[in-house]
Amino acid sequence: MPVLLRGLKKYPIELSTIVTVADDGGSTGRLRKDIEIPAPGDIRNVIAALSNVDAELKELFQHRFQVSNGLSGHSLGNLVLVAMNALTGDFYSAVKKVSDLFQVKGNIYPIVNESVTLHAEMDDGMIVSGESNIPMKNKKIKRVFLTPNNLEPMPKVVQAILEADIIVISPGSLYTSILPNLIIADVVKALNDTKAKVVYVCNVMTQDGETNNYHASDHVQAIYNHIGPNTIDSIIVHNQPIPEATLQLYARQHSAPVIYQKENLLQLGLQVMEEDIIDHSQTVIRHNTNKIAKLLYDLAINKKR
Repeated sequence: MPVLLRGLKKYPIELSTIVTVADDGGSTGRLRKDIEIPAPGDIRNVIAALSNVDAELKELFQHRFQVSNGLSGHSLGNLVLVAMNALTGDFYSAVKKVSDLFQVKGNIYPIVNESVTLHAEMDDGMIVSGESNIPMKNKKIKRVFLTPNNLEPMPKVVQAILEADIIVISPGSLYTSILPNLIIADVVKALNDTKAKVVYVCNVMTQDGETNNYHASDHVQAIYNHIGPNTIDSIIVHNQPIPEATLQLYARQHSAPVIYQKENLLQLGLQVMEEDIIDHSQTVIRHNTNKIAKLLYDLAINKKR
């Protein structure tokens, strides 16, 4: 998500970013063990991506301590969000205040304003709890769900979905980052009721433990299985070869290109946008923020005409 946002913030649009708070790994996980708080890590990355402060302040916010004590591995931005939460007594208020301090463009909304746990039901019936534990089981995932039960999204989240011209489902970990934002009942209803064009920017590579051997249509079907069919209007897929050296690097991590068959995507009712969407200046595969931002901006402008 941050990669897309860095490109989108350059355009004259009103941005609302809805962020998962189910992360429980790394610095975020350690903080959540000590403090009952929604996960700050993904929020921190979005604040950094949308901020308009100088590079040094942004680097400070993203600084990760390497010292050999209790601070080791913690991100300063996570600590800032936790501290602001303590001062305000409310996580969303903390996000809003830190966003203001960093001159963020647009609005950042945690999907819920409370601490949650992500669970996955595997094909064999096993239930795995905890976002960071799910891919470690290396089993085929049937569905994901959140506890506590009957969660309510922030009202501003539902309002943003209903009032949007275009909704972007970003690339990312399908079951542990993307779907946790979509599966709350009121969000599902809003996604089915909205008049916005819903666009899915598909992952370029599969992710070990989550989407092994998945094609683009499998990604879409997983989303449909959770929120209902025909909830996505368009999909953006990468259509160019990936260098062999890069493929070998990813193969060591049990990751491979996400294959797509246009006919299968069309059968799912999707407009298929085939583009070269990776950043060729990097040795690792990253989406090209400027290319995708322009595609999405053009879609938004055409939607308003």
